[in-house]
Amino acid sequence: MILWRRRYGQLAPYLEIDNIMAEQKTTMVLGASDNPGRYAYMAINRLRKYGHPVIAIGKKTGRVADIDITKDREQHSNVDTVTLYLNPTHQKMYYDYIVSLRPKRIIFNPGTENDELAVLAEQNGIKTMEACTLVMLGTGQY
Repeated sequence: MILWRRRYGQLAPYLEIDNIMAEQKTTMVLGASDNPGRYAYMAINRLRKYGHPVIAIGKKTGRVADIDITKDREQHSNVDTVTLYLNPTHQKMYYDYIVSLRPKRIIFNPGTENDELAVLAEQNGIKTMEACTLVMLGTGQY
């Protein structure tokens, strides 16, 4: 199914639903925030725009788009990606939780790089990347 929008006075295709559904990756945003000035907020919105299911965990509860931010560390079995928006010091308390989720990959966004967690992840068969989730989504590399 193709969705259309009016652009420059003409109808143009802008979203092919079937392709998005085939590429959905459940993503946990760790360090989620309902502050529009935060990159985690922008990431949640962009992930939803591209059709990815999002689990948002932050220091406090809130809501971004159609996603509730929780403080709870619930167990999820279908997490493809954990994208980090926490500095390395604050990541430590989540090490066991992240590994227990068995995600396919962890994205260390700028400022969240952490060799200790990267080694732990790789020892558990989890791929790690130092990248920017927003850039990856915008360039089709997600």
